[in-house]
Amino acid sequence: MVAKTIPVDPFDLIIIGATGDLARRKILPGLFRRMCAGQMPETAKVIGASRGELDDAGFRDFVKDALKEFAGDTAKDSKSVAQFLEMLEYVSLDVFGDTGWKELKSKLRPDMIHAVYFSVGPSLFGEIARKLSGHGITDEHSRIVVEKPFGHDLETAKALNAELRACFDEHQIYRIDHYLGKETVQNLMAVRFGNALFEPLWNAQHVDHVQITVAETVSVEGRGGYYDKSGAMRDMVQNHLMQLLCLSAMEPPSKYGADAVRDEKLKVIRALEPVAPSEVVRGQYSAGRDMASYVEHAEDPESKTESFIAMKVKVANWRWASTPFYLRTGKRLRGRMSEIAIVFKDPPHSIFEGDFNRKGNVLVIRLQPDEGITMRVTIKEPGPGGMRLTEVPLDMSFADALGDQVSVMPDAYERLIMDVIRGDQTLFMRGDEVEAAWAWVDPIIEAWQEAGSRPVPYDPGGSGPDDSLMLLHKDGRRWREIKP
Repeated sequence: MVAKTIPVDPFDLIIIGATGDLARRKILPGLFRRMCAGQMPETAKVIGASRGELDDAGFRDFVKDALKEFAGDTAKDSKSVAQFLEMLEYVSLDVFGDTGWKELKSKLRPDMIHAVYFSVGPSLFGEIARKLSGHGITDEHSRIVVEKPFGHDLETAKALNAELRACFDEHQIYRIDHYLGKETVQNLMAVRFGNALFEPLWNAQHVDHVQITVAETVSVEGRGGYYDKSGAMRDMVQNHLMQLLCLSAMEPPSKYGADAVRDEKLKVIRALEPVAPSEVVRGQYSAGRDMASYVEHAEDPESKTESFIAMKVKVANWRWASTPFYLRTGKRLRGRMSEIAIVFKDPPHSIFEGDFNRKGNVLVIRLQPDEGITMRVTIKEPGPGGMRLTEVPLDMSFADALGDQVSVMPDAYERLIMDVIRGDQTLFMRGDEVEAAWAWVDPIIEAWQEAGSRPVPYDPGGSGPDDSLMLLHKDGRRWREIKP
């Protein structure tokens, strides 16, 4: 299998916040790798903009260091690095003043695709949008990319959308969620809608339940102050897990196109039932060996913010009636793992004796680590002595399927930035989708705040609070193991 690279048209990309952490770790190295892969044309221009007092040479030195640290082996090719650095220019910019905006406009070339990446905090989005529009830097053909968080609740999300829409049309706004750029997330749609095998079984009649897990081994150390204002519900469930849920549960779109796909995702969010407090488990990691607790990292001994959440979610439509979706995410867990597991029902009648230990067919879409797809099936155990059943995985990892090509597969940010240049919004969230997600999440958070309850403590390096195990045990089910 050979990965095919389709070049994009020439473009001018402005990165506002170009000396920040996200640009240094992800955006600039990602653009460099796309250039090395032949997807980014030699005539492309990347304009860095930040408040730092740098010239073009200083910015290129900054980017050169970033490539050495984050671009991997591709940065060892000095000729490619030099070629990429020649594409870079820099403008010192005052977001709240007039300094730099005229110069920024002068660097844009006519008859090119123009895109602006807001690699800054959401509090600056509105002001930047107004400055770009007011100084004539953007027009009706320009595109802007904005990072999450898209608001703190429904009210702030609506206000943020209103600020952006005052200067740009919805088709110009690309709300980026890097989870949607992962190869396996897109493969979920290919598996569902590109094969006659799965879609007829993808419903409550054949699916017992769905598990979506995003487990992390890291703590919130170093960013506890920020994280404590959001928590796992706002930081992960409202966006990342919500998107995985939508792609797993949505109806087949009429075509693979931006609005067709996003219309179906929106229907899923609007079909979500309210979640009862008994169907949610919140946790906070305790102190462990050589590791401080969550409240120490948050620097607030009275913190009621969750670092772990597990919940049972129901989609109130014909396809999924009576089939629960179990969502789980947390910090300082046993292993790093992101997956969607479709657990199918057992056959209605077994003809085999001693078949009571079977666990059923499971389709697992692994996002990380080792991206791939696994299907667990039941077969006869090899050897004589009667019919004994065992389970085996049909396993496809991208590392095995692509071989050496896996090293040049674009990561999520690379793929999504190229989609912006193409003008393809399929993998980006629409404004009404963001607001619908907050409208579902807000009452859950408000119920916690009214109750004043604290998250349940859990040991670091495990699978989360014991209460989360009971969430499934009471339904006669079990969480899939989080492996180290």
